[in-house]
Amino acid sequence: MEINILGSVSLTWGDRTYAMASKRVTSLLTFLALSPRTTVSSDQIEDELWADQRMTNARNALQANVLRLRKYLESLTGIKGTELIRTVGSGYLLDLAPERVDAHRFLRQAEAGATLVHEDPARAITELERALALWRGPALMDSVDGIRIRLAASHLEERRITAYEDLITAMLTVAAHRISVPELRQLAVEHPERERLSELLMLALYREGRQAEALEVFHGARRRLAGDLGLEPGRALNRAYQAILEQDDVLGEPRQALVYAGGRA
Repeated sequence: MEINILGSVSLTWGDRTYAMASKRVTSLLTFLALSPRTTVSSDQIEDELWADQRMTNARNALQANVLRLRKYLESLTGIKGTELIRTVGSGYLLDLAPERVDAHRFLRQAEAGATLVHEDPARAITELERALALWRGPALMDSVDGIRIRLAASHLEERRITAYEDLITAMLTVAAHRISVPELRQLAVEHPERERLSELLMLALYREGRQAEALEVFHGARRRLAGDLGLEPGRALNRAYQAILEQDDVLGEPRQALVYAGGRA
């Protein structure tokens, strides 16, 4: 069995994928899947699922949802629900290897790709594309809006952007022709706080002979930083701007140019 939480929450068993019907049961499964093979206390789960409600019978409600989840998993897999969702002390544990949850596979592959960006960018591209291909939409999108799930979703989305930045960095070294400039531009606009996206966009445009556009990216980023966050561009973004303005020869050398794009030569 595999659990998919990078998008609409679903289960994969064999060659079929099944949607989750109940939002509360979906949130329960999602919360347990964030820490597979780790006991999560009943108090934590209740607080996550019903924090915005005053309930006198939260423990009974939790037990009822655990029972529903166990029955559903058993109906799909033929494995006893009590073996998949175990009762441990005063809590519950999802007895599933972390690699069976797409979010954990993504984090592992993204980290592997990140370590290869400067040593073996071609392999880094393969790892990072595999990691990003696991995403099907916003993380944990079907789950109840509890604080821990919100924080987990925010962390995963942040790591997704970082993996994309690492991918573009590797592509600039060995496969610049594969970079989608419109996609990179859109992300840079959507995430003005991520100056590295603007740096990468500037370099990608410069490599295509579009120096004026690359310089305008800097000015646009500066306006958004000032307007949205009250900040000035950081040192790295300023360095990239200055290098492009002066048509620094180092920008024509893929590995050296990464110094101006938040990378390490």
